[in-house]
Amino acid sequence: MKLIKREIVYKGKIFDVAEDTIEIEKGRMTKWDLVLHNGATAIVPITKEENIVLVRQYRNASNKEVLEIPAGKLEKGEDPLGCARRELEEETGFEAGHIEKICSMFSAIGFSNEKLHLFIATDLKRGQQSLDEDEMITLEEYSIDQAVEMVFNGTIEDSKTIVGILSACHFLKK
Repeated sequence: MKLIKREIVYKGKIFDVAEDTIEIEKGRMTKWDLVLHNGATAIVPITKEENIVLVRQYRNASNKEVLEIPAGKLEKGEDPLGCARRELEEETGFEAGHIEKICSMFSAIGFSNEKLHLFIATDLKRGQQSLDEDEMITLEEYSIDQAVEMVFNGTIEDSKTIVGILSACHFLKK
């Protein structure tokens, strides 16, 4: 398979949408839609008591408030670690004495090129939230066992948060 042509059909402030022409075999073409995104970071903040700090905020896609790990969009050319530190402080008010990268993953590889960089943050020091004008976030802390239970009972439905919690569980057992 080979990308033959990319046409931007929508340009937005968070993502663009392209219609790609793909040659699937010699002379045979198909069209695929692709959401183009700069990427993002997500951070699992772990307190000294080994609790996970989650943010509760309204999400339009689900039309309800959801529990998530802190996350944010990478600016063009921004370092993922710098973005993780910035988003942790903005959304939770915490600064991390230690941040460790867990992995990078595509959030929805079937239709988007968004790559998410996942981190664990420890040695937290409390500061001030610095929310964007359109953000309304409350913080909640849960033990790792409570957070894992919320994954499996359906309370937590966000994929980056599920991966983050299960990764934190593994991280804490090391």
